[in-house]
Amino acid sequence: MPAADIRVTLPDGSQKTLRAGATGADLAKAIGPGLAKAALAIRVNGEVRDLRRAVPDGATVAVLTDRDPQALDVLRHSGAHVLATAVRQLFPHARIGFGPAIEDGFYYDFDVPRPFTPEDLQAIEAKMAEVAQADYPFVREEVSRDEAKRRFTDDPLKLERIADLGPDEVISIYTDGPFVDLCRGPHVPSTGRIQHFKLLHAAGAYWRGDERRQMLQRIYGTAWFSKQDLDQYVHRLEEARKRDHRVIGKALDLFSIQEDVGPGLIFWHPKGAMMQFQLRRFIEDVILERGYQLVYTPHVTREQLFLRSGHLPLYAENQFPAIGAGEGEAENVHYRVKPMNCPMHILIYAAQQRSYRDLPIRLAEIANVYRNERSGTLHGMLRVRGLTMDDAHIFLREDQIEEEIFQLLDIVELVMGKTFGLAYRLDLATRPEKKLGEDAAWELAERALEAALKRRSTTYRIDQGGGAFYGPKIDIKFNDAIGREWQGATIQLDFQLPERFQLEYTGADNRSHRPVMIHRAIYGTLERFLGFLIEHFAGAFPLWLSPEQVRVLPIADAQLDAARTVADALRRAGVRVHLDDRSETLNYKIRDGELMKVPYLGVVGQREAEAGTVAVRARGTGKKQVVLPVAEFVARLTEEVRTRALNPLI
Repeated sequence: MPAADIRVTLPDGSQKTLRAGATGADLAKAIGPGLAKAALAIRVNGEVRDLRRAVPDGATVAVLTDRDPQALDVLRHSGAHVLATAVRQLFPHARIGFGPAIEDGFYYDFDVPRPFTPEDLQAIEAKMAEVAQADYPFVREEVSRDEAKRRFTDDPLKLERIADLGPDEVISIYTDGPFVDLCRGPHVPSTGRIQHFKLLHAAGAYWRGDERRQMLQRIYGTAWFSKQDLDQYVHRLEEARKRDHRVIGKALDLFSIQEDVGPGLIFWHPKGAMMQFQLRRFIEDVILERGYQLVYTPHVTREQLFLRSGHLPLYAENQFPAIGAGEGEAENVHYRVKPMNCPMHILIYAAQQRSYRDLPIRLAEIANVYRNERSGTLHGMLRVRGLTMDDAHIFLREDQIEEEIFQLLDIVELVMGKTFGLAYRLDLATRPEKKLGEDAAWELAERALEAALKRRSTTYRIDQGGGAFYGPKIDIKFNDAIGREWQGATIQLDFQLPERFQLEYTGADNRSHRPVMIHRAIYGTLERFLGFLIEHFAGAFPLWLSPEQVRVLPIADAQLDAARTVADALRRAGVRVHLDDRSETLNYKIRDGELMKVPYLGVVGQREAEAGTVAVRARGTGKKQVVLPVAEFVARLTEEVRTRALNPLI
């Protein structure tokens, strides 16, 4: 091999010899003309780079095409630059903030005199099409700090970003046609590769997420490799808008957020409160059958507790300010509303001597905690400041980890899979680079988590380095009815808090040992989980969870007594029933019941009143109705509730 040549390793293990200075594009061409045409970027030793960058000798290199998931992020980042190019052409004095790829799309922040209008977005999207048609190449330059300042001398946002860069950091600039930006990249070869895109909406965003800084205007967009993918995504967005839990929650009178009280604090109306009650009762029944013990702990504590646990320094920005000392206490004593329950449960564990025979000890609490989330991140029930968690902390021996994790996965399957019919996946997050504790303990914990996953014959992915600093974890992510992925429960192993609080149990050797701790919440928070359920079911909840299960409709006042008898029979059987005795037409009442997504409407006319029957309409079946004796109707409803059926049995 000539001295000027280099050799790289391909993903299949084969090697390729290239001339020194060869680029990713040269590598793609050397592999084949089809790949050269399809190539978008390269991955060098795990790092995604531009196709035009030189390939280093000895590197492992993959050529990315539209089949590689990482290529979609490159396309979207490039789409953000096409957006900025268009904005600068239409609004020449716009200053440029950040423009990253995000999940399902991209955004760019602009400092402009006024918010963008829908008409502006239409004009910008049309100009983006022109930029794509021009097929400008994305050209990368590495420049000195002084040169970067000179290039962006008229844009204080970029100058501030340059000032933040470390002394040894490579400063790169990208140009496409008339637009120049400070950017790390990577990008697709040219703007012509970005064909299938759409601008979605504009919103205000503080510069660098700091509420004390100026408000910028953020434009969100999406980009895909095919028109079909774009159309499907836009359709999902339309479905998501129809399912917005804030709109449905208001229409069904489930919850509200009151301005007089503050943002991010949920008022559960009677119907929403009934749903919370059903969720609580269900999960409590599940865990009580599995050896959990219920506890209740205070909402406030001396802040010293969270200093000891390490939470206060770590979560200071997300905790509400300290409250002054209580009556008769020293002035330097302060209280905090709790942002999490684990230190409280630790104190209950530590309140008495524990034996190895006592373990595992499972302490559970459906508790209110409070986190001072930034106002810009709050979103209906999905991101709140007052959280209701189905929290539990399990104290156990190291040799019990695998079995306990196996049982927790069983609960996840019962709740998410069997009860709500959700498809979900599991990620095993392993030790991060910065961690606490000895490697031996981490290896034991990771092996135990993986063994439990394998025992369940569950498909899972390894999230290398994604564990918490105090231990590895299993993340559960599930999909809703329109394919969106949601973060679900997290099962976390913790070696650090038992150490910080010096927790002990007496072993079989009559010596003191340190327990391991598991943090887990199956729903996560009831606010977020109910918000998810509203959107997943579009408000049409399964019978067992519906706040109103049956609405009884007399055709006329002459059947009111018979309808009341039906409602009373249902109520005695534990069915949540409402008798609609309004002086409205039957069609009006039926329509109202359908709008409120009541699972069953029971119509009582003269024939039903005389025969002791009820004409039943199941939600979603149109005008179809089944006439049943009242006792049989009650029995079928009871069975549907008992089995928590997802589909109507009538």
